[in-house]
Amino acid sequence: MSRFRLAATGRPGSPRTLSVVVLAGLLSLPLVAPLAGAFTLEEFQFSDPARAEEFKRLTEELRCLVCQNESLAGSQADLAQDLREEVYRLLQSGKSRQEVIDFLVERYGDFVLYDPPLKPSTYPLWFGPLLLAGVGGLFLFLTLRNKREAREQELSAEEQQRLRALLADDSTPTKDKA
Repeated sequence: MSRFRLAATGRPGSPRTLSVVVLAGLLSLPLVAPLAGAFTLEEFQFSDPARAEEFKRLTEELRCLVCQNESLAGSQADLAQDLREEVYRLLQSGKSRQEVIDFLVERYGDFVLYDPPLKPSTYPLWFGPLLLAGVGGLFLFLTLRNKREAREQELSAEEQQRLRALLADDSTPTKDKA
């Protein structure tokens, strides 16, 4: 057993140990490779710190259209990078915050906003969950009420007679067949 362990691990600095380390590194490369192409907000340079802060706030308030539950600032999707570049270009060209938001909403709809405005086209987003919860609560209430009423109903005379007959059949001893 100890001979196997020595052969598997080798001694520090031995060629066998070095090959195991190299093999482990090569096998872990696919796990690390996506991080090499990761996008960051630091690649966007502004001469005005206020514009840089505005860019950061905007990318945190806008939704990635691919990831759907991440902001543009946190998403690593290629489309998110394209949208960050678009926001950067618009801010660099002198557009205001609202003009950038209006441009993106016009192009991609209210879905690009984490906090969409309350208007008829966004009513399902705002009130849909409440409506579903209300329908679910009503369904639960009706089901529980029907079960309680079914339990409280008395048996008719015919049903009572049939029940006695069934209970009498069950109480008669039966011989076990071996």
